[in-house]
Amino acid sequence: MKNTAVLLVQCPDRKGLDATIAEFIYRYDGNILHFEQHQTGEERYFLARVEWELAGFRLDMKDLDGAFGPIAHKFGMNWCIALGSHRPRVAIFVSKYDHCLVDLLYRQRNGELACDFPLMISNHPDARRHADFYGVPFHLIPVTKENKPQAEAQQLELLAANNIDVVVLARYMQVLSNDFINHYSMPIINIHHSFLPAFIGAKPHHQAYERGVKLIGATAHYVTEILDDGPIIEQGVARITHRDSLEDLVEKGRDLEKIVLSRAVRWHIENRILLYNNKTIIFE
Repeated sequence: MKNTAVLLVQCPDRKGLDATIAEFIYRYDGNILHFEQHQTGEERYFLARVEWELAGFRLDMKDLDGAFGPIAHKFGMNWCIALGSHRPRVAIFVSKYDHCLVDLLYRQRNGELACDFPLMISNHPDARRHADFYGVPFHLIPVTKENKPQAEAQQLELLAANNIDVVVLARYMQVLSNDFINHYSMPIINIHHSFLPAFIGAKPHHQAYERGVKLIGATAHYVTEILDDGPIIEQGVARITHRDSLEDLVEKGRDLEKIVLSRAVRWHIENRILLYNNKTIIFE
């Protein structure tokens, strides 16, 4: 685990922002490892990610709000601090398709994803064997049209009881209701098996095959009330030809989905993403 802190900042752009942030960290003997910033929009909105070492940093992190607060107020900053030692608690939702699930479990086991998986929820029993192998508590909650409100209420109870920081829909083939999304205040990341905004909704590979497209894609995005319309985190594409069958498209799509989702999850848990309007600014 990193002994670092990450400062995320959003505010109207003005002179002296970079220097003020850097001087504050320097004042307490902090060593900046990464300072990435971006101005966006016609109004030149400022977004930044600053990571520095905590070894030798003379300000106790519990006193950071009091020390940095006046600076943030002066510049009108929307800001937050994350510690590199913190391991986010991630809940995985999955249905029958397990390729994204297994990829996430493997990457977390080998240290690529610095998070914990205290909870797996599925509407089918198929993924239980993977949960058992990796030691992740598994909860089977079947979902039908008739019981969906009750099923989602049970899911929300589990998320609250396990102090979940972010939900990942790893090919969870159920549309979360607006009530669920409005009730759950933490981020939800979904993987959609098309290059959004093309082919939203169900069976995008079938739609792509019927249209004879030459590129297929996958999109990881944050979930909002509008289906497949949340801020896009990462996308990937693969070239196809007239020789590819529908089954070929699905197979190539699975490889894309695994890579795209794992990148999105990693960037999120490493605090590399800032939201601006309906877009993401990602500091790689």
